[in-house]
Amino acid sequence: MGSLVDRHTAFVAALREAGLPVSVAEGLDAVRALGAVDLLDRASLRAAYAATLVKRPAHRDTFDTLFDLWYPAALGDGAAHVPDRPGRTLDAEGAPVPAPLDPVVQERRAELEGLLLDGDEAALRQFARDAVASFGRTPGQESWFSTGVLRSLSPETLMAGLLRSVLAGRERGGLAERVARRTFRDRIARFEGMVATEVRRRIAEDTGTERTARLVVRPPLERLDFGRAGRAELDALRREVHPLARRLATRLAQKQRAGNRGRLDFRRTVRASLGSGGVPLTTVHRPRRPHRPELVILCDASDSVSAFAHFTLLLTFALREQFSKVRAFAFIDGTDEITRFFAPGVDVADAMTRMAREADLVWITGRSNYGHAIKVFDEKWGDAVGPNATLLVLGDARSNYGELSLPILRELAGRARHAYWLNPEPRGVWDTGDSAASRYGAVVPMFECRNLVQLTAFIEELA
Repeated sequence: MGSLVDRHTAFVAALREAGLPVSVAEGLDAVRALGAVDLLDRASLRAAYAATLVKRPAHRDTFDTLFDLWYPAALGDGAAHVPDRPGRTLDAEGAPVPAPLDPVVQERRAELEGLLLDGDEAALRQFARDAVASFGRTPGQESWFSTGVLRSLSPETLMAGLLRSVLAGRERGGLAERVARRTFRDRIARFEGMVATEVRRRIAEDTGTERTARLVVRPPLERLDFGRAGRAELDALRREVHPLARRLATRLAQKQRAGNRGRLDFRRTVRASLGSGGVPLTTVHRPRRPHRPELVILCDASDSVSAFAHFTLLLTFALREQFSKVRAFAFIDGTDEITRFFAPGVDVADAMTRMAREADLVWITGRSNYGHAIKVFDEKWGDAVGPNATLLVLGDARSNYGELSLPILRELAGRARHAYWLNPEPRGVWDTGDSAASRYGAVVPMFECRNLVQLTAFIEELA
């Protein structure tokens, strides 16, 4: 176990490695907070750490996962485990009997149903620990997994019996049933979470806490690579991208106002010159009429960045509300306009499916060909890039050693008011293999952009 100081130091380091912003001062605050609580009271210990180290609600799940690894609720089977309680019943060939025919499993399911009905959190947590000990071993007994426990007990199939128990004599389908269903759904979800926590604890005991933490902890949303985001995380990203889109539009508008003054106001200039004998020492300009800038997005949709393209659509959905006009184009080795897929309220995943099915993005090979894609874009839609437009290119700049069409891109960037390139690859791999990042970056300023932190940094750099 090591000393408490060593464990504290390792825990704080794990939080930082997972992407939580924990400063040295906050680590010291946590130490002082530990002196004010009972260290044997695990709930108080968790609360003291959370109060001093967690800044955002989105970081709480990561914090709790790591806390349960560094300060586990039990060791081994736990003090309350019954070691001689049987696991799955085996048939004559040594294979587990199907769960519906296994009396041991059915007995456990009945016990679980009673605990879910009572809502006793402590008893449910102990039951989860016992269930993992009995059903959580992988077939080869080399590790632990949640699937075996949940497949054996199938807690979601207990809903009908739970509702019968609490709704006896009441009308079905009414408010009482909806409330009961929501209550039991939450309890089942908590039980599944308890099983997952216990499995992680067992794995950590077998393979090491640090190694387990690296395997099971996903980075917080703002540091999650866009290419690794699942459907639920894309929904969360959408909520985070909208305010960033507003900031991006504001920064681009500010650059536009700062870069150009309005037309010369001749009458006011002459009137001002009367004080200097008719010499126009100071020119007066008319204020520019404020308007929202236009945006043209050119996005690589090839397999190598297909997950990043989900983020592109998220960003496009958000930006279309902030700019007077947004036109989006996708390419692989051909190019097509995809603005039509961005109807209000459309799901991003559905839009990606439609784009893959309907958009004309493949010319010959279906492999990235930036040069041909840029050439087609210029020939068909080059007039979309004008003096009021910002050109935003999103892609990894890997053209499979094909042509690059640098002169055409230079002309497009020259016609635009601003041009930027967001690259989802780490900067350390730019210019490796078929990457032409530096050559394209010499034409259009290129920024590494793999997560919300880097997107925010890009927006701040526009100031």
